[in-house]
Amino acid sequence: MIRKLRLKFVLINMSVVTILLGAVFGLIFYFTSANLERESIHMMQDIAAQPFRLEAPGVADDSVRLPFFTLQMDPAGDLLDTGGGYYDLSDREFLGGLARAALASPQKLGVLKEYDLRYYRFDTPQVRSVVFADISSERATLDGLFKTSLVLGGVSFLGFLWASILLSKWAVRPVEQAWKEQRQFVAAASHELKTPLTVIMTSAQLMAGPGCDGHKQAEFLDGILVMSAQMKKLIEQMLELARADSAEPGLAFAPVDWSSLVSRTALPFESVFFEKGLNLQVEVEEGICLWGEAAQLGQVVEILLDNAQKYASPGGQVRVELCRQGRGRCLLTVANQGPPISPEDLPRLFQRFYRADPARSRSGSFGLGLSIARSILARHKGRIWARSEDGFNRFLVELPCTS
Repeated sequence: MIRKLRLKFVLINMSVVTILLGAVFGLIFYFTSANLERESIHMMQDIAAQPFRLEAPGVADDSVRLPFFTLQMDPAGDLLDTGGGYYDLSDREFLGGLARAALASPQKLGVLKEYDLRYYRFDTPQVRSVVFADISSERATLDGLFKTSLVLGGVSFLGFLWASILLSKWAVRPVEQAWKEQRQFVAAASHELKTPLTVIMTSAQLMAGPGCDGHKQAEFLDGILVMSAQMKKLIEQMLELARADSAEPGLAFAPVDWSSLVSRTALPFESVFFEKGLNLQVEVEEGICLWGEAAQLGQVVEILLDNAQKYASPGGQVRVELCRQGRGRCLLTVANQGPPISPEDLPRLFQRFYRADPARSRSGSFGLGLSIARSILARHKGRIWARSEDGFNRFLVELPCTS
């Protein structure tokens, strides 16, 4: 699929490039041809208006001067006189043929292609005159321009093709990454669901088998209920992650007292930390407000606190700190004492279904909480990252604040 997407990108891009290159070089050729023809005609009209004008030596003339000659005929079409110093005008039979060809045309201005001559005919009551101008240089210029355009167009096409191939890799990289993550997500979700389903099916088969007494049935039923609850929790987290990913940024946002929300969310966890022998310290700077969705922001705090109580060392400390961070930003830090997290694992903690400690996989942790938190914060134009130093594992959340 990714290869087809890249190919489609390149084809569309090169189609547009081909049209643009054709239009640009076509316009250049057209305007150059029109300009050369206009200058040639202007010169011939000047000669027709002043056939015997003499140029002074050393006087600059901005007009184009092409090789030309003039023929004068009587009303009957017989050649009377010739003028111009660019050509051998001794072959009067040939000149007469040129004159007759020009006079036979219904148009005053035209081109004799076989001779590379452009003519301009003007008549007086006594004399019919024709000015001929050589257009071989004009045609050579246009031919050279056409060949140059082909070369430049071909080189430009190849250059744009190379750039399009590179750009296609860059453009589809997010799609490729999303496709890769989707496949990993499906594989990980299938793996997480496979074990509880296997336990449920095995327990159900044993319960239905012969010789299963009431005590065994109760044990198997407890196992089924435990695995069913685990599957339910996993599915709820997957749905929550899907909702966080698909929600539109800014939807249902309202002013939120972030300081009050953090304090209220941390309060119910005090008993949980006390029962586990952990010391919870909360330091919240008052008056920090932001624009967002209170329920989802509270869920971020819950995820971080739940993560801290799961991975904190026995008897360790858990610190929650909220303060302003520069102008228009605030920083929430949830830190717990515990085994240090390796630098390789720190950026991977926010990947879906990733657990730095695989032994936690059966303790109700599916590795989705931090992914949900990251998706929620992305909606709020915030970010989350982790550090492990001085015996503490810290999770930091930065958000834009309004006060």
